Amino acid sequence: MTRIVVDAMGSDNFPQPDVEGAVMAAREYGVEVILVGDESKIKPVLASVEPGDLPIRIVHAPEMLTMQDKGMALALKARRPNAKNSMAIGIDLVKNGEADAFVTAGNTGAAMATAYFRLGTIPGVDLPALAPVFPTAAGTCVVLDVGANPDVKPENLLQFGIMGSIYAEKVRGVKSPKVGLVSNGEEEGKGNHLVKEATPLLKASGLNFYGNVEGKEVIGGKVDVAITDGFVGNVMLKTAEAVAKLITDKIKQAIENGGPLAMLGGLLIKPALGGIKKLLDPSEHGAAPLLGVNGLVFIGHGRSDANAIKNAVRVAKEATEANVIESLKAAIEASLKPANR
Repeated sequence: MTRIVVDAMGSDNFPQPDVEGAVMAAREYGVEVILVGDESKIKPVLASVEPGDLPIRIVHAPEMLTMQDKGMALALKARRPNAKNSMAIGIDLVKNGEADAFVTAGNTGAAMATAYFRLGTIPGVDLPALAPVFPTAAGTCVVLDVGANPDVKPENLLQFGIMGSIYAEKVRGVKSPKVGLVSNGEEEGKGNHLVKEATPLLKASGLNFYGNVEGKEVIGGKVDVAITDGFVGNVMLKTAEAVAKLITDKIKQAIENGGPLAMLGGLLIKPALGGIKKLLDPSEHGAAPLLGVNGLVFIGHGRSDANAIKNAVRVAKEATEANVIESLKAAIEASLKPANR
């Protein structure tokens, strides 16, 4: 049985959505869930959702990392061998082979730092990358990096392309994923120095490299994987989320303020709007993988509800069953062979 650790102290409203979502996942997906956090806070919530004989257990962690943990203080808490916070204890369960994946809706920077220091990176990977799934006109696109590394080198983008391609194939079910390099123009030769220097590496990589893509090509579904540095990727992510919320809010506002006929029309198109809302809702994808660390780590929104946590566990289960880590190791190793001849 797949074993997933859930950081019960992660979300903004912990531990209620974290525990509820974990129980939903255990019931629906047949996974063993390990809840990590303050046992005194977790137990009452767990009892209230009546887990019955579901395979759920609690591992006590008396401390937690918050948005106030930054800089050197965060690094020390993330790497201290005897750390007692829920992220460190949860990730150590994965490191020690007691669990298959770790899910958190906590401080993104803290989760990345803890995973980096405690798991290390896959051999041949310099920097891990956060890789959420964007909805597109053709389905979905894995975009990486979206915040782990504001500054990268061309070889890092090549590593992102390899990791994103493996993830899209193994977890998203895309055969021979098309990989695009985010730029300010489709034509080869456009872009900054980073883009121009990464292009020949990607063309020679053996990946199904599509070439340069602008933001509209990403959303238009031209590629299955889009690679960029964490600065640009984070701007893309935050902008996409804001636009999605603006569209749904404006449609709702127009219906509410449009009088009886608009209200009637709203009722008629409610099923279709529900489908659009589901497509644009980040909680449907649960959490984004941190690709490149030597273990499965998934990071969700702080505002995650129980449904988001449930879906994060689902994605973690799918990645575990697809042997994503072993596939990433093999692909990265293969990419290094020409350089070692």
